[in-house]
Amino acid sequence: MLKIFGHKAPDTDATGSAIIWAWALSDQGQEAQPFVLGTPNTEAAFVLQRWGFETPDLLETVTDTDEVVIVDTNNPAELPDNVSNAHIRQIIDHHLLVGGITTREPIEITIKPLASTATIMAQMLDSEGRLDSAPEGIKGLILSCVLSDTLEFRSPTTTAYDQELAARLAKDLGVDINSYASEMFAAKSDVSHMTDAELLRLDSKKYEVGGTNFRVSVLETTSPAALIARKTSLINSMPAVAQEDGVDQVLLFIVDILNEEATLLVANEMVASVAEKSFGQTPTGDSVVLPGVMSRKKQIIPNLKV
Repeated sequence: MLKIFGHKAPDTDATGSAIIWAWALSDQGQEAQPFVLGTPNTEAAFVLQRWGFETPDLLETVTDTDEVVIVDTNNPAELPDNVSNAHIRQIIDHHLLVGGITTREPIEITIKPLASTATIMAQMLDSEGRLDSAPEGIKGLILSCVLSDTLEFRSPTTTAYDQELAARLAKDLGVDINSYASEMFAAKSDVSHMTDAELLRLDSKKYEVGGTNFRVSVLETTSPAALIARKTSLINSMPAVAQEDGVDQVLLFIVDILNEEATLLVANEMVASVAEKSFGQTPTGDSVVLPGVMSRKKQIIPNLKV
């Protein structure tokens, strides 16, 4: 059986793409099952319920004999420690190529500059004439992943194909894109029950820049004031999270979806220097607003400097 999974701290695209591709493979007679590498975020949980899916089982370890497909990442820091010893059969992703994964045999790798991994999967299915006949739930997941990763087309990662695909699926499903996206973002913004440490890890990825290891965390919300009101406690929680996670520093960007800007919490002089060198902004306090910054993939990670 093929085990399909995305990255740790699973979001809508990582969770939905695992389900989409498990269906795509199963529909062609291959035994496949989706998994998650952690608890999906609140938006992903909403999307699963909306389209009638159970949360995939939690995959805690990968063995040498496991056959796996990796989706929505190619970064070994976001995957189980033993993943390179497993039989990796395929990688489908839309992030920059990080390197570090090794395989035991030649595999299929599909990495494209589209806004979501689900977009790539839809393109692959469409080329085979299988998209139109896909179940409603699968189409709903694809639409959800596109809207999530593009922030309803506000993100600079959005392509014309993403928009065309979303419009096509929404028409087929009888869904109003604006209303549905608003529901998704409201679910994503409902994080009041989470601890500071949970928020810092909710949507985060580990990256090394100039010899410094960062946990780069992004919280996308339509209610940024509620998160900014917690900035002191979030900053105070960063050192413990960094130590537990084996990184030098946590960078937290609160992305205001509606105003299309990000607020970076400035925990210390290192982060202040990062803000100035990376984004040309000189902080004067414990936070700095970065106008137009919406995408970790395209605007944050590529610009990070220490």
